[in-house]
Amino acid sequence: MESISYQRFPKIKIRELKDDYCKFELRETDASMANALRRVMIAEVPTIAIDLVEIEVNSSVLNDEFIAHRLGLIPLTSERAMGMRFSRDCDACDGDGQCEYCSVEFHLRARAVTDQTLDVTSKDLISSDPSVVPVDFADTSGSGGFETPEQRGIIIVKLRRGQELRLRAIARKGIGKDHAKWSPAATVTFMYEPEIHITEDLMETLSLEEKRAWVESSPTKVFDIDPNTQQVMVVDPEAYTYDEEVIKKAEAMGKPGLVEIHAKEDSFIFTVESTGAIKASQLVINAIEVLKQKLDAVRLTEDTMEADDFGELGAHMRGG
Repeated sequence: MESISYQRFPKIKIRELKDDYCKFELRETDASMANALRRVMIAEVPTIAIDLVEIEVNSSVLNDEFIAHRLGLIPLTSERAMGMRFSRDCDACDGDGQCEYCSVEFHLRARAVTDQTLDVTSKDLISSDPSVVPVDFADTSGSGGFETPEQRGIIIVKLRRGQELRLRAIARKGIGKDHAKWSPAATVTFMYEPEIHITEDLMETLSLEEKRAWVESSPTKVFDIDPNTQQVMVVDPEAYTYDEEVIKKAEAMGKPGLVEIHAKEDSFIFTVESTGAIKASQLVINAIEVLKQKLDAVRLTEDTMEADDFGELGAHMRGG
């Protein structure tokens, strides 16, 4: 049976863009592509995270494993992650994972010498690469040399007088599929874009009180009543959560067909929140690049298999 193939040309329209947040439309494709993009953003876009911790001195209240785990979950700036090598594939260090091409080294030395509790934070991590630092690493020069609460960093452990923590850590490239600490996405969601049509003739048969009751039956503010014309209008179709409450309310009022709601099967609205390891916009771009690489790999495999099949056919014909 001959398979039918067709091409899709997805389009993206950015709606809102911040360093750690992105909202965009993905159009002219189907749910398989939308879900593939979502899964790649969560699990297959590479970042850098601490993967090896060597504790030299630890007299804090937390054991070594607990501190190592906390260090691994600190997001690191990962703009150069796409260009780094995976430690398992690095030929410069024979897979040892401790060279400049596949790793970044951190050191931490902290000791409490006063009676005041010392907060050891991600800002105390000294990186061998200035481009790979904890995401909240901030310069206090613009605040008169004083740290604001937002600039303190992520607390790793608290030390009392005489307690000390000294360690060396190695950060490596990885993906969220291997461990959640490598996932650059805090949240990635998509929804079908809804199409909402109000049947005006039926709506006009309702009294103002009935219109208000129907509008208020929606858990989210999708509809509203125009104060001048007293007509019901759609104010925010994307607030609709496919709960069908307005449809049930219309049926209960004896007005089935009062509203028709359909999901556009080729249009999706994405919301992306980044951990800060990379910007939300870069997360989307990197995900598209990773997805492209995976599709290229599949195409190459298919071409190789077809070439092998033709080779076997030729051998059979010569042998015959």
